[in-house]
Amino acid sequence: MSRRYDTKTTIFSPEGRLYQVEYAMEAIRHAGSAVGILATDGVILATEKRVVSPLLDQSIISKTEISNSEKLYKIDSHLVCAVAGITSDANTLINISRMTCQRHTYTYGQKMPIEQLVRRVCDIKQGYTQYGGLRPFGVSFLFAGYDEDFGFQLYLADPSGNYSGWKAVAIGTNHNSATSMLRSEFKINKEQTGDNIEGTKELNLKEATKLVVKVLAKTMDSTSLTSEKLEFSFVKKVDGKIVTEILSPQKVDELLKEHKDVIEED
Repeated sequence: MSRRYDTKTTIFSPEGRLYQVEYAMEAIRHAGSAVGILATDGVILATEKRVVSPLLDQSIISKTEISNSEKLYKIDSHLVCAVAGITSDANTLINISRMTCQRHTYTYGQKMPIEQLVRRVCDIKQGYTQYGGLRPFGVSFLFAGYDEDFGFQLYLADPSGNYSGWKAVAIGTNHNSATSMLRSEFKINKEQTGDNIEGTKELNLKEATKLVVKVLAKTMDSTSLTSEKLEFSFVKKVDGKIVTEILSPQKVDELLKEHKDVIEED
């Protein structure tokens, strides 16, 4: 029955479903993992790299891109994002995002609010689910950034054009297991809150980094974690200024070595 309705994004099935949009979201579930955590003093993003061949020269990427990262992109000085899905689809939206931020800064003389950019990207995504002759973008984004009005923020934007703010989120392969771990780590019992309701913990950036490493160590389909398989990015304040940093492979190895005890936990 579904084959009669899944060839175009503009046709609903009798159950009210848009199959092409669902297929695009399914592509995300088979992509490399991406995890983000919003801390009290910053945001951390981590992604899984999937090197298709040992012959691939990754240093070439650094000559044409802001960093030699595969799944992490710097949008502006206050904003980075992680992608999961079809990277070529992501590149188109990344370029639009960068141009949008530059135009906003040029016009208004200040950095673009995070949610405003996320909404703009999602408007484009939603348009590709509504007009004939187009297919949805097969990519999800985790946006991490800072603005003066709302501080540090973490957003998830999916192929349907929906977006939402998160304290901790995981997408890609094994995202259900990763989300379950994040939920259990963040959960505070009713007895701890003292007001008969369940709440969530507030983590600083150091604690959030440790949790991200723990989640990836438990959920990735890999026997060891190295800089060849992982990427990390931070948005934080340094001396009162907002800094966005995508870690070099050397720094990733140092970070993993620092959290060796977490990685080796049973």
